[in-house]
Amino acid sequence: MLLGPEHDSVENDALGTERHSKGIRAQIKARFRGWIDQRIPPAREVTLDQRRIFIFPSRVGFFFGGCLLVMLLAAINFENNLSYALTFWLATLFIVAILHTYANLSGLTIRALRAEPAFPGQQSEFHLMIKRSKRRDHFALHLKWPNSSETLVNLVDEDSVIVQLHMAVGSRGWFSPGRLLLESTYPLGLLRCWTLIDLELYALVYPRPLASTDLPGLATNTPDGAAVFVDGSDDFYGFRGYRKGDSPRQVHWKGLAKQQGLLTKQYTAYADRSVWLDWDMFAGLGTEQRLSHLCYWLLEFDRRGQEYGLRLPTGVIEPALSEKHRDRVLKELALYGKEQRSR
Repeated sequence: MLLGPEHDSVENDALGTERHSKGIRAQIKARFRGWIDQRIPPAREVTLDQRRIFIFPSRVGFFFGGCLLVMLLAAINFENNLSYALTFWLATLFIVAILHTYANLSGLTIRALRAEPAFPGQQSEFHLMIKRSKRRDHFALHLKWPNSSETLVNLVDEDSVIVQLHMAVGSRGWFSPGRLLLESTYPLGLLRCWTLIDLELYALVYPRPLASTDLPGLATNTPDGAAVFVDGSDDFYGFRGYRKGDSPRQVHWKGLAKQQGLLTKQYTAYADRSVWLDWDMFAGLGTEQRLSHLCYWLLEFDRRGQEYGLRLPTGVIEPALSEKHRDRVLKELALYGKEQRSR
């Protein structure tokens, strides 16, 4: 029974060994990622050839090889010609299976099409096209990303097929599913042929909608047809004191000549149902909370059929109401402060 310092020493040694083991595994994974990135660089479209295809015996294949070894030893021990013939015939079958398993993936072209936008935690749908280059049939092709759904594809009657894979997305911004695994054990299951390809396919992840009871600073009580101040309108409304930055065209020069002071002309337009979603409405909150509140309210105004615009420190989107406008505003919120990349 270990007590006191000796027991602590044993625990520390165990923890140190475990951390060292994890560090080695992490180094191996990092080196493998670097090697695979050089061998199969990211691309929107990849055609499989000898450089991009890997092949190795499956579990069944290893068992088959062990059985062949036992049969060979038995044939040598008993000097039985039929045993020799059966062993070498099965070994030849294994070699022929290598060629057929490799040919089942060789020549395939995998193309990234698009990825559906989603909110954090939801399933995004990734669309891919698999195409054959020659009049060769391809069977039992398994495709999947880590933690995604899996699909089985056979290319027999058609030259290409479009497949969809579903995967839960992460946080706001561009989401990369990682390297796609395409594998097959056709025709005998003795060998596993696979590839890992990065299709540069990204799903756009919107901010997570966060409900709030009201929208601070939103003037929603102005009825339709009421006059509001808008620079550049043709309808004169009155005068106000001059402010720095006012256009010289709006300065009341005649009044200044009459010693009435420096005044600025005001003009009116007519209010409609459009509203503005402004970054400064949620002052004091963090970036993600602001984006989540703005996301909730744009979805709410879109549901109500009310025009809305967006003001962010990075730009302005004028008020409108359409599915295209909604997607544009959502994309602007999703990529705020993120890398702008094409899909």
